[in-house]
Amino acid sequence: MRHSIYQTAESQDAFTDLLFNALLGFAFMFVIAFALMAEPTEGGNVESKAEILVTVRWEDRHPDDVDTLVEDPKGNLVWYHNRDAGLMHLDRDDRGLFQDRIVLNGEEISNPLNQETVTLRALTPGEYVVNVLHYQANYAEPLPVSIKVEKLNPEVELVYYGKRALQGAGDEQTAVRFTVSASGAVAGVNELPKQLLTKAVSGKA
Repeated sequence: MRHSIYQTAESQDAFTDLLFNALLGFAFMFVIAFALMAEPTEGGNVESKAEILVTVRWEDRHPDDVDTLVEDPKGNLVWYHNRDAGLMHLDRDDRGLFQDRIVLNGEEISNPLNQETVTLRALTPGEYVVNVLHYQANYAEPLPVSIKVEKLNPEVELVYYGKRALQGAGDEQTAVRFTVSASGAVAGVNELPKQLLTKAVSGKA
């Protein structure tokens, strides 16, 4: 009888030890997994910082195609044929209703928003020029377009907000020109016209 009790006790102790070791192993693996998630390698970091955001909008569901052109102080030009230039990037080339239809859960739907955005990932001292181009027109009436420029750091600051009435295909208008100082401050905001399309189509962009 005593032998049987001792065997039972030893079996329970072995099971307890096995269970404890298994739990300890799981805890150790959890700590390692958490450490790997909390401290990603430097090579996997994605820099998404933006200093200035340019937003161009026109009427929702309107079929016309409007393009945004931005020139930096070094003469780099971002537009739909050159979406990355210097430290600037055209995030979205909106072509009116063209390619605005997507299939979601087997159903085709349209994105009503007409909007283009350009981000400046860092600031170069000097003058920037923001133009809008009426690339394709479907009606004789002028197309109202709104342009907004925001400085995002260290806090959001409205640099410019205004509207233009584009007069038909090929009409390019300067929305705003502004100067960035060596300290990163924005000044010298004006609307003096400057053509950028000629530079773009000549292949100098």
